[in-house]
Amino acid sequence: MDLAALRVLVLVHQLRSFTSAAAQLDVNQSAVSYTIEKLRRFFGDPLFFRQGGRVIPTERCDGLVVQAIDLLAQFDRMAAPAVFCPSEAEGTVTVACNYYERLLWLPTILRNLQREAPGLRLRLVQATHLGPDLLKSGEADLLMGPIVPEASDYFCRTLVDDRYVCVMDAANPLAPAPLTAADYLAARHVTVSYGADWRSGYMRDLEAEGHALNTIIDVPSPAGIDQLLAGTDLISTIPARLAAQLTGQMVHLPCPFPAPFRISLVWTTRTHHAPMHAWLRKSLVDSVRTTLHATTQDQPARTDRAAEAGAGAMSGAPDASVMKTAT
Repeated sequence: MDLAALRVLVLVHQLRSFTSAAAQLDVNQSAVSYTIEKLRRFFGDPLFFRQGGRVIPTERCDGLVVQAIDLLAQFDRMAAPAVFCPSEAEGTVTVACNYYERLLWLPTILRNLQREAPGLRLRLVQATHLGPDLLKSGEADLLMGPIVPEASDYFCRTLVDDRYVCVMDAANPLAPAPLTAADYLAARHVTVSYGADWRSGYMRDLEAEGHALNTIIDVPSPAGIDQLLAGTDLISTIPARLAAQLTGQMVHLPCPFPAPFRISLVWTTRTHHAPMHAWLRKSLVDSVRTTLHATTQDQPARTDRAAEAGAGAMSGAPDASVMKTAT
């Protein structure tokens, strides 16, 4: 057994596919199968089995992959040059994030990487509420999102503060006046549930007070929300920074349940000292700062009645500090 074989094991475990792993490694599938067969004999375990057309890892395999990820990370740190040179670097970094981060920051992130580190590649995976688990298992190297794990082996850096606002068509009867809690609860909603077990802060606040929304349609993402609202009496509750990106005749009103929240960059001790990852984290923070500055300098011309009521609640730049979370 060698480190290359362990990398194959980790990749098959992450992708749940021999074919996809072979494609990413640029080798034949038979080479991946041969490596996994060697590892099966070495560890005395099937490692993977097929169920309903899917590749499923055994319990022993799950444990081995966690150890293999740590071992490979230690070796990569040993092999890394003392001075990191972005323009010459090559590698792939997996980032867990959601629609929010992809829409607001990914274009700037990609432009910066293309200019400064063209050999680096990003692989994006959906974070939802599973972001910390993806970091722990090694399926992601970085997490961008509203969840900060409460464990001693995680590090985090605040990117932005945000809050929820209500969006609706400008012709909506609710648009001309401030939105009261009674109006909000009686309104017909397009509710963004984000799927799985995630509950937005404003939903948790509503439930804590014994309220429920009058949901007409439930969607898993705010993508295209303006098209759903256009020409209707429906309203939706989404983060203010996403609302600012909407097109068409959309009105943004303060939400009676604003539930302020924070978007953070999170990583683990596995990558904390790696020069490439340290550089990439700084590059991501700089990209967010660039985007925030551009937004401040060039506000889009649209109807936004939330600005006076709550714009001051959001920070204008990422936090300069890095915090290691603790129990």
